[in-house]
Amino acid sequence: MIADSPTAYVESLRYARSQTEGQWRSRAADMTGPLSITFVADAGPGSPLCGLMRVVVKEPQDTGRPAQAMLISVYVAPAHRGSGLADELLQHAVAAAHDELGAGLLQLGVHEENARALAFYVRNGFRDTGGREVYRLDTSKAEILMERELVPSRLPATPLEAGVAG
Repeated sequence: MIADSPTAYVESLRYARSQTEGQWRSRAADMTGPLSITFVADAGPGSPLCGLMRVVVKEPQDTGRPAQAMLISVYVAPAHRGSGLADELLQHAVAAAHDELGAGLLQLGVHEENARALAFYVRNGFRDTGGREVYRLDTSKAEILMERELVPSRLPATPLEAGVAG
């Protein structure tokens, strides 16, 4: 994931490869906490990962605003880009952020040079808040902060399965 989309993450491939199995297991356990929902798409048992999106309750919350969730760990394997999988995963992530986590806003950060991701988020109702954060792996670059207001969802039934924590 990091190798084919390095600006989509805030850690280097070298750092990720240096993690022990125990550290990865701990990170995986964090993905199933009570304030987190992870959607994973694959082609069936034993198949490689096709895509992933995770929503978490933002900590700390910006008081005086609707409850916020963050969209993180967004990935679609190269073979599945342009297939509609990202749209499907996002539809489920948006619904989960509102319906399961109680958020009124879904926020994210996207690398300023990731034009494909920026276009995807704008097409899906996210707006640039004007906020910027320094990109940790290259402090001469920035992450663009975006958000989308959330409303109750009506998702069609699909075979997409969620790892839901709660």
